[in-house]
Amino acid sequence: MGNRRILGLLAAFALVWPFLAGAQEESPDLKGGYSPFKSLSPSVAGGNGQRTVSIPAPVTNPTSAPIMAKPGAPEPPPSSAPFGGPAAAPAGSDAFGHWLFSGAFTGDSFRGFNPDYAISVGDTILVRLWGAYELDARLVVDPQGNIFIPRVGPVKVSSVRNDKLNETITARVGQVYQENVGVYASLDASQPVRVYVTGFVKRPGLYSGLSSDAILTYLDKAGGVDPERGSYLDVKIMRGKTVRKSYSLYEFLLGGVLPGLQLGDGDTILVGPRRHTIKVSGLAENPYRFEFGTKVVNSTEVARLARPLPQVTNVRVVRNQGSIRNVDYLDIEEFPGLKLYDGDEVVFTADKRPGTISVRVEGEQSGRQEFVLPYGTTLGSVLAQVSFNERSDQAAIQLFRKSVQTRQKEMLQASLKSLENRVLTARSDTTEEATLRIKEAELMMQWIQRAKDITPRGQILLAHSSEAMGIALEDGDIIRVPRRDALVMVHGEVLFPNAAVFREGDTVIDYVNRSGGFAQGADTTQILLLRRDGSFARVEKGDWRDREATVRPGDEIMVLPDVTKKTMQYGKDLTQILYQIAVSAAVVLTVF
Repeated sequence: MGNRRILGLLAAFALVWPFLAGAQEESPDLKGGYSPFKSLSPSVAGGNGQRTVSIPAPVTNPTSAPIMAKPGAPEPPPSSAPFGGPAAAPAGSDAFGHWLFSGAFTGDSFRGFNPDYAISVGDTILVRLWGAYELDARLVVDPQGNIFIPRVGPVKVSSVRNDKLNETITARVGQVYQENVGVYASLDASQPVRVYVTGFVKRPGLYSGLSSDAILTYLDKAGGVDPERGSYLDVKIMRGKTVRKSYSLYEFLLGGVLPGLQLGDGDTILVGPRRHTIKVSGLAENPYRFEFGTKVVNSTEVARLARPLPQVTNVRVVRNQGSIRNVDYLDIEEFPGLKLYDGDEVVFTADKRPGTISVRVEGEQSGRQEFVLPYGTTLGSVLAQVSFNERSDQAAIQLFRKSVQTRQKEMLQASLKSLENRVLTARSDTTEEATLRIKEAELMMQWIQRAKDITPRGQILLAHSSEAMGIALEDGDIIRVPRRDALVMVHGEVLFPNAAVFREGDTVIDYVNRSGGFAQGADTTQILLLRRDGSFARVEKGDWRDREATVRPGDEIMVLPDVTKKTMQYGKDLTQILYQIAVSAAVVLTVF
């Protein structure tokens, strides 16, 4: 029996896994009711406000695979973002420049004209002669550094600069044909080489390329510098034990400077260990861990790299030397000239006291919509400045707040997560029951995904409170003045959801009947009545004719689905979430 339970759980998990990975498409009709924040800022449903970019995978060069890789070297995860942005960073890395090596340098070799390139053994030279003697040939530089031109003989081209190549060959041909022969010569292809890449890179090995390829090409083929152990300041090109050139990749990252050097067959690119670092966070354009060549660093250099934002007023410096951890807190004006040490952490902050706030007043009113007010201004003082008209419903003032919208979204997500866990851990005693659980779980995961896409409105309940007019407003609050009308919205599990004309004395069941009555999947035991001021009432079946539940103009009557007919196991959780969505977003989410 225990084995069958395990098999049933594994089968259910395998089937619903795609829904956990976010495979379902967004349902545009489930985004919630009126949400005033949609037109002012990105949806709060985005969480921490980070940008998400969808980009194609980088092009793979057939020559990018190592010819001889280090045994046991781990394969890096495939890149999911192009060069130029931190989206390609390895998970958890905070090193400045960790996004540099994403595969973008391995796509194509450099084919342009480089006047400083020195011709070397193995290069291919395109030679064209016309006039008294005609020739069109591609000639390879031999081990002696020559190309052989028929009827002319060997021509020494090794170490000749690219911009002097045509002149050199023309002079040699002129020794044989003094006139009536034209010469055109150019570098057709650089020498193929194999270069070792080792040190603190992700995939040390021997890689193929061209002698004209940049050092970034070979580093990219090796997976790039290991951001947690390797140095971006200490990259060397070696021939044997001789260092031919040293590079700092910061010069390329910050200034686009990358000195060229022809690589030879068997050269080695060596990435050294990471040097001294200082971590920057907070309000900065570049909140990363920076590497320096010395243990003591001037704070001015750190600020130049980090680029603190204009609103920064203070700096917190965490000292991590020795056995005691100390913290310095400075004004931004005191930061220049400060000595920082290896391992220190710098946090740029803004200690600003609230001065004024911006509040919008929308809806049925005749005055201005934007108010700039002193911090601490109350709702009542703003309403005293609003120009109401004869169509304004002053008894149903609505207040929407971003922080409330965020909290409502968090609470909904927590409830959905709890339901999700229950679905995935449900037990089955028989094979037949396990099969039913799989189908049920598939439908439940689809419904949960749809519910996650709903955005609450962030409305504050103002009704039934004598202190409502004393609520202190926050920056970005939206006050909405509803219009007086004679409509009552009826939606959810009714035959004909619509807007009905208000009739004095009609109760909730009267409006349900005017909308065709209950649908087949409706919960006929209770009805949800939403007021425009944010309050709501749950009307039980025995109270449908009760005058205490009298409908008012502008109310919404919501008939929720009967979850007990769908699944008894999750009925309580579903009912709670349905009410949560209905109250916070004014949406009736149909159960599968």
